[in-house]
Amino acid sequence: MRNQSIIATCKQTRFHLHDKASQEVDVEGLTIAVSSTSNEEQVPASKPKGRSKAKAEAKELIIDAHLRLKAGVCYGLIGRNGTGKSTLLQAMADKLVPGIPHATRIAILQQTDSPSQDSLDTEGHRNNDSNGSQKKVLEYVMSSDHYKNEVVQKMDLLSKSFDSDDPLQPVRAIRAVRHAEAERNLFLAQKMAHLKSGARGLQARKELKSAESRMGVASELLHQTKESIDADLIQEDTQAALETLEDLQSQFQAMNVVDTEQQARQILTGLGFDEATLNKTFSELSGGWRMRCMLAGILIQNPDIMILDEPTNFLDLLGIVWLEQYLQRLRKSSLTTLLIVSHDRDFLNAACEETIILRDQKLTYFKGNLSAYEQDHEEQKLYWGRMKEAQDRQIAHMEATIRDNIKLGKKTNDDNKLRMAKSRQNKIDNRMGIQVSATGGRFKLNRDLVGHHFTARAQIEVPTDERGALIALPDASELRFPGPLISLEGAVFSYNPREAPVLNKIDLVMHMGDRVGILGLNGSGKSTLVRVLTGEAMATQGKVTTHSRLKIGYYAQHSIEELQERGLADPDLTALALIARETNGALSEGEHRGLLSALGLQGRVVSDVPIHRLSGGQLVRLSLARVLWNSPQLLILDEVTTHLDFYTVTALSSALSRFSGAILLISHDRFLVRSVVEGKQDLEHSLDENFEGIEKESEEQPGRRRTVYVLKAGQLKEQERGVEQFEQSLVRRVRKMLSPPG
Repeated sequence: MRNQSIIATCKQTRFHLHDKASQEVDVEGLTIAVSSTSNEEQVPASKPKGRSKAKAEAKELIIDAHLRLKAGVCYGLIGRNGTGKSTLLQAMADKLVPGIPHATRIAILQQTDSPSQDSLDTEGHRNNDSNGSQKKVLEYVMSSDHYKNEVVQKMDLLSKSFDSDDPLQPVRAIRAVRHAEAERNLFLAQKMAHLKSGARGLQARKELKSAESRMGVASELLHQTKESIDADLIQEDTQAALETLEDLQSQFQAMNVVDTEQQARQILTGLGFDEATLNKTFSELSGGWRMRCMLAGILIQNPDIMILDEPTNFLDLLGIVWLEQYLQRLRKSSLTTLLIVSHDRDFLNAACEETIILRDQKLTYFKGNLSAYEQDHEEQKLYWGRMKEAQDRQIAHMEATIRDNIKLGKKTNDDNKLRMAKSRQNKIDNRMGIQVSATGGRFKLNRDLVGHHFTARAQIEVPTDERGALIALPDASELRFPGPLISLEGAVFSYNPREAPVLNKIDLVMHMGDRVGILGLNGSGKSTLVRVLTGEAMATQGKVTTHSRLKIGYYAQHSIEELQERGLADPDLTALALIARETNGALSEGEHRGLLSALGLQGRVVSDVPIHRLSGGQLVRLSLARVLWNSPQLLILDEVTTHLDFYTVTALSSALSRFSGAILLISHDRFLVRSVVEGKQDLEHSLDENFEGIEKESEEQPGRRRTVYVLKAGQLKEQERGVEQFEQSLVRRVRKMLSPPG
């Protein structure tokens, strides 16, 4: 979306005329489209008539929706990949949505394909300046609040002017401040004049002329020569500079109630930074650590609206739990409005109070977190489904009665039978549908169906599930003789003999059908263990044995980055061509398409769209195809849920539960570990009917070995209560981190 223009239109009301900062948003008739032309005008139009242009030249993602955010509430925004969630967030941050005042301070952490890209500050400007990348991590985070930085810059400018021996320095300083304000006011006036029409547009154009005039005066005063400034004006501007400085100092003191450095250190520590990393410059950090640093830069601010797009990417479970606790405390202590997009179900449940659903190009709202929404959705499906079934049976009975009455009435010339048949047919045509009010009481036409309608009852609509593309995994190929797939006995691995080993006496055995989950903090050695299992690294001590016919399918944590690099190196490479290269003639083109289709990649996407233009979710599917094409008996999946929406994570969980081979899962997604490894189908998470958990393991097939380990200090420690045990230990640790010192 970076190289495309966003067009946003909405209904304008008198409440949108002011430009005061607000933590609330109430925009009706919102339409958001993405233009394929890079030079498209990005300033939104004021009337819905712009919709016709958007249809002709752009793809509409959201149509006639109601965007409503209440102050101090944390919202979770959910929807399938590609429905426009990130585009909506970007339009809000860039102030392209009419009705969001420019003075509203919005801080956004954006999901990016390249983690080197920076976030937006509270004014909507990108923090990608070259000087910022050379700052130390702590300094980078402390300087992320650009509103505060602007106050400091003005203070420094005015303060230094009074330290000068030149009496004209305060005059030049206050005029520079006024010139910057006039420039900003001119920009806002231009925006308002473009947004408004009719009488309000006429007034806005008058205000634009006034702003242009003030800008001209400010520019003229800024460049006025020393000789042409009279003494009275010098005294007046000097006094104004002094008063402005005092006002800025009081604002700064109010901002500095909290020790910024202490707060920055607390946030960075919670996100996993140690003292050595704090001393690095931003440019020295890897992509994942840069994203953490930018997240810290967002959290340290005090904006009106905070937007977090996939903030749990690149965080380990400790960082995720810390962020949950931090946002919960922020909700209680601040009026900042939060809007979060995440594929992590547990994170959304813990952090969010209300849910916004982007579906069918509309926004709907639910007062409750994701679990409550899914539970309510299932109850609504059951309620309306039963009501529709009952009414369908009633209609079928009435139609049979109508046919009998018509037949009997014509045969006996009985007009009463014919009238009865006509009356019942009229009831079917006009009065069948919803028979209860919104509260479940008796239906009243003048109250529950106001306005003109073709029938006297609204039709019963049974809610349907919103799921990602279905995912089906090929079965594991059979082994000719039994035995463990892989076995580690006392495995030790060390990069430096003088240091403590990364892996210390690891014992691990996996058979067909086993499910093993490995949890642990970043840097605990999970990737090293995978390298030993896959043969990329040799154990320093101990024994590693594998089945002679074992085929391993390894989804690496950086598979997406590798595909992106290959796509950029070969711009014409498609998913179909890549799989053909990988299989090297072992599969036909039809089998290639069948494999990709089973993973949700179909049609022109696989044959015509280059890899470098695929979305993150599509690249995950392509990476899985590269892993699964030869039907491996052992799947090793390292952070496979990154870039997927939670609907697709659910589909993947169900597919993995049915996989006949063994699975070694490394993930910070607690839902995925619970469902795939522990075999639990949580009541609040509606997996499909074919989910094969503990309750569906038959007597003919011995129960799978299901074990969750934590890798800590080089050793695997089994968690008897699964992921819940590890999570609770992290919660206790985080609460100590967030508790005030002393």
